[in-house]
Amino acid sequence: MERNNLYPIFLKMHELQTLIVGGGNVALEKLSFLLKSSPHANVTMVASSFKQEVKDLAERYHVDLIEMSYDSSFLIDKNLVIAATNNIDVNRQIYKDAKKRYLLVNVADTPDICDFYLGGIVTKGNVKIAISTNGKSPTMAKRLRQLFEQIIPDDIDKLAVNLNRFRKNIQGDFAAKVSQLNALTEELIIAKEKLPK
Repeated sequence: MERNNLYPIFLKMHELQTLIVGGGNVALEKLSFLLKSSPHANVTMVASSFKQEVKDLAERYHVDLIEMSYDSSFLIDKNLVIAATNNIDVNRQIYKDAKKRYLLVNVADTPDICDFYLGGIVTKGNVKIAISTNGKSPTMAKRLRQLFEQIIPDDIDKLAVNLNRFRKNIQGDFAAKVSQLNALTEELIIAKEKLPK
């Protein structure tokens, strides 16, 4: 059986510099996805032209738009690159240029030359869940996201905040703290099971 060997990480997008190359539907999708999860992300977009929806979203979230054809100089001082043009040759060139600079790159609809995928994300306050299908089915990731958004209660953030407060007041070494947190969260699960249906 095939296995997903991707390693999920949560990036501080407001501290990174992201470049999206493209201004059409695919670039709009990538930008929308990124800003939904990280509304304060630092994003620059480069394209010979931009859809009006891209311009509107860019204005709302302070995204820099550069109306020019792609050039490798746009990669200077960037940490992350998303190639989302409608030209596979340009996308592959962006990938090659980014790899020369040791940048992480995502090439839209071309999983074999991506360093990372943009999976489904569920956010409830401080709680964030990322979903990956290893690039096999974005539709499945979307459906799982919708399911988790429905079944995870909106007030789960209160639990995260309260557990954080409790964690800060626990005494003892690391093993003792983990043991106390495990006991507390186990009690929460048992209490939930006892609630009337």
